[in-house]
Amino acid sequence: MKSKKVLIIDDEEDIREVAQISLEIMAGLEVIVARTSREGIQKAETEQPDAILLDVMLPDMDGLITFEQLQSNPHTKHIPVILLTAKVQDSDQRRFATLGIKAVITKPFKPAQLAEQLLVALNWSK
Repeated sequence: MKSKKVLIIDDEEDIREVAQISLEIMAGLEVIVARTSREGIQKAETEQPDAILLDVMLPDMDGLITFEQLQSNPHTKHIPVILLTAKVQDSDQRRFATLGIKAVITKPFKPAQLAEQLLVALNWSK
């Protein structure tokens, strides 16, 4: 079976690296990374990942605007998005759910649990 591909869009290098290592080692996923929203949108179009792990606080365009752009693009709207954020109030969670966001993983996340959280959120088995 071909391994699933996940795109991580996060401007913090250490978060990208830790998340990438966690997903590759713990879940055997193929990982692509992007530093900015624009780079992430472009990579989502060309690479067609099976899921996107998207930071909410990005310097060029906030994660929710990025999500809206991914949703309005016929080439990327089918890709499930999981948000990475430090904002986890109940009202935010409900708002994210109504937008069609698959799940929210809070920062700081535990590297050993990230892969499992992602697999559960996407209903993927190991």
